[in-house]
Amino acid sequence: MNFVIPDFAPAIPEIVLLILTSLLLVADSIWEKRFQFATYYVTQAILIIVGILILTSFATEQTITFNGSFVRDSFGDILKIFVVFISILVFLFSKEYLMQKNFFRGEYFTLGLYGVLGMFVMISAYNFITMYLGLEIMSLALYAMIAMRKDHRESLEAAMKYFVLGALATGMLLYGFSMVYGATGTMQFDTMAAVIEAGNADKTVLVFGLVFVIIGLAFKLGAVPFHMWVPDVYHGAPTAVTLFLGTAPKLAAFAMLYRILVEALPGLVADWQVFLVMLSILSLTVGSIAAIVQENLKRMLAYSGIGHIGFILLGVIAANPDGYSAAMFYTIVYVVTGVAGFGMIVALARVGNEFDKIADFKGLNARNPWLALMFVFVMFSMAGIPPFIGFYAKILVIEEVVKAGFTWLAVFAVITAVISTYYYLKVIKAMYFDDPEDESKLEAVSYQLHLAVSFVAILLLVFGILPSSIIELTYNSL
Repeated sequence: MNFVIPDFAPAIPEIVLLILTSLLLVADSIWEKRFQFATYYVTQAILIIVGILILTSFATEQTITFNGSFVRDSFGDILKIFVVFISILVFLFSKEYLMQKNFFRGEYFTLGLYGVLGMFVMISAYNFITMYLGLEIMSLALYAMIAMRKDHRESLEAAMKYFVLGALATGMLLYGFSMVYGATGTMQFDTMAAVIEAGNADKTVLVFGLVFVIIGLAFKLGAVPFHMWVPDVYHGAPTAVTLFLGTAPKLAAFAMLYRILVEALPGLVADWQVFLVMLSILSLTVGSIAAIVQENLKRMLAYSGIGHIGFILLGVIAANPDGYSAAMFYTIVYVVTGVAGFGMIVALARVGNEFDKIADFKGLNARNPWLALMFVFVMFSMAGIPPFIGFYAKILVIEEVVKAGFTWLAVFAVITAVISTYYYLKVIKAMYFDDPEDESKLEAVSYQLHLAVSFVAILLLVFGILPSSIIELTYNSL
């Protein structure tokens, strides 16, 4: 038996991230309390180093290594760069929040880095085993982060719900993996696609396994009817954790959806299209209607996110490279907008006030006109109102799904988008037309957060006016 030495070069960013994070974990456990901020700064340095490694070795062609279990390509590298960018912003926002709530701990940052490692593995996974390992690395880190506040009943409850439901969904996903493996005799995605294309797999067993795979994928995305955990976990988790949970993992979940359905199971496109159409319709409906009655902003953004997942699925339903690119573009835009939305809550949170209710934003224009304007940018982008980048994200997926012959589905998506505009405007109405309960001047917790929120919100406008660069980036990656 010949032992083949794998090519480690494509996985250098993951290897460096694992080594540096493990060293940081040890260092954080031994250095004194007066060095507690060192963990935060080292975390940001690690992310910057990994980001530079990805950029300097950016993949222009597909490379498969580790016996076909790991792939490096431009699609994965683009998603990883955005994971790094989003994570840097998340940790920047989180630092002040953790200090305000008196639970600044190094574990938050080390767990976050392990979560990023899991996302990287998911994005580059090229067989079922690697995909499952990446998913578990990410999920276990998130479970622990949600439960970090041991004195906070809502956080513990949210962690328990997410853990139990996540374990159930993972079990279904693994069952689906085993069925597909049994039908094809392989776990590697390109080989699996070839076996199905050649007609050498049992179609009945394949479709049966596909049902369970899609259930697992839908749970990780937060698509209806597997969305039960989303509003409860977003609401119950500390806002700094919600900020992380609701953003970067969505990029990894989209990569998981693409790798499995598009690269491993393209021969079953007619079957998974039907399932995705149902998931999209349900997600768009629940996301546009359930959010209307929410008074808690985090729960409203959670239901809003479910609606956005419905739009992302539209691009995948189109089942062509342009459709997948449009879905990828939408995912990136949604995640960046989510950072700005939850980031505003983090920036305004005070001791004794989470600032996570819509009522808390009453009269914000009178108390801080600049931050009110920045939040208008965020709400308009989420609603898909021009000239913000969210408008182009919606237009692209709707255009692709119409080209694919699903005009009726595109019309339905537009109707739900119009309905969802109501609850975004409800927040703007509270900021500009309701009287503030407190007349005092309101500033972000720190000048650093003030700049960070402004930077991300202005990005939504700048890239809305000049969207071609990101659009071309995503369309050229597939």
